[in-house]
Amino acid sequence: MSASPLMPHAVCWRADQHLIWTMVISNAVTFLSYTTICLTLLSLARRTRIVIARDWVYFLTGFALFIVACGSTHLLEVVTTWSPIFWVDAWTNILTAALSAYVALQLIRRLKAISFGINDYAERLARTEDEKAQMQETLLAAQKLEDWSRMSAVVTHEIGNPLEAIQNILYLIRQSDVSTPEIVRLTRMASEEADRVLAISRSTLAFFRQTSAPERVDLRAAAESVRFLLDPVLRRREVTFNVRISGDVLIEALSGEVRQVLLNLVRNACEASPRGGSNVTLTLAGLADHVDITVTDEGTGIPPEVLPTIFQFGQTTKGSQGNGMGLWTVKHIVDKHGGEIHVQSEPGKGATFTIEWPRYVNASTPHSRFTKRLRAVSA
Repeated sequence: MSASPLMPHAVCWRADQHLIWTMVISNAVTFLSYTTICLTLLSLARRTRIVIARDWVYFLTGFALFIVACGSTHLLEVVTTWSPIFWVDAWTNILTAALSAYVALQLIRRLKAISFGINDYAERLARTEDEKAQMQETLLAAQKLEDWSRMSAVVTHEIGNPLEAIQNILYLIRQSDVSTPEIVRLTRMASEEADRVLAISRSTLAFFRQTSAPERVDLRAAAESVRFLLDPVLRRREVTFNVRISGDVLIEALSGEVRQVLLNLVRNACEASPRGGSNVTLTLAGLADHVDITVTDEGTGIPPEVLPTIFQFGQTTKGSQGNGMGLWTVKHIVDKHGGEIHVQSEPGKGATFTIEWPRYVNASTPHSRFTKRLRAVSA
């Protein structure tokens, strides 16, 4: 019988004995590390068994046993150097191979779920960052709103008495014997605007609280009122204000707020338009269940980065000359009446604001219920 060409590795190490302890220490550290990883995974499986599926607990446990089996092979490298218990070494390798195959198959089976989970986590992490930024912006806007509300309360108190005095003077002018019909008409319009300013100031930005019921409003008359009020601005900037009307433009709304919406949009369009020769167009198109209101200017347009947040409180394109209240107010008034507002703009091609204002606030809601809803929203 010929001698086996194989040699126990204890004999092999005698050829270079000064490396034996290098092997012993490195394999011992590896075994201890693998054992620590195994215990950590088993602890993780125990602590998360309530929130993860049972088969994932089995997979995690199998992976932990595979890790410690791999470490055991390193331990037996040390043991069999002095004690030839190779049958233990062989069974350890068999067990390691079986666990390796189990873990490999489980990883292949869960490849889709793991990849989806990683991608989903990355997406949710990115969304969390975006939501955090949005939350910070919302908190900043809320702080601005609180500061503005405090300031408006002071302003309301200070301008209330002068406005009432102006109304009394206008009344005396109308009652004067020397007042012509034209003067009476102008003072009446001025008194109505003073009433509206007083109502807005008293609301202290609480979405324009009003106690009156909605009424029939003629948008044609509201447009002419806006033309009259903005005539000084139109003359100063040499802007032509065009009003185009088609169909029935009667709606049910709170008249002061309708006029506020038109005035804000048209004034913004005039201020955004270049001086001399430019046009601002207000289009009113009556449809079956709503009226389309479109305000178009020929200005420089709204920057793309500002467009998504144009209706947020404090957002303005006017720099230090703006307060970010106008379009925010417009949006809340339109929403309160059940309408929708959209904006389109390209740099250098002006901006177009479109409102779908319902002909009736809610065809199935009586006026009394609508008034209660308006008060609830305002509160």
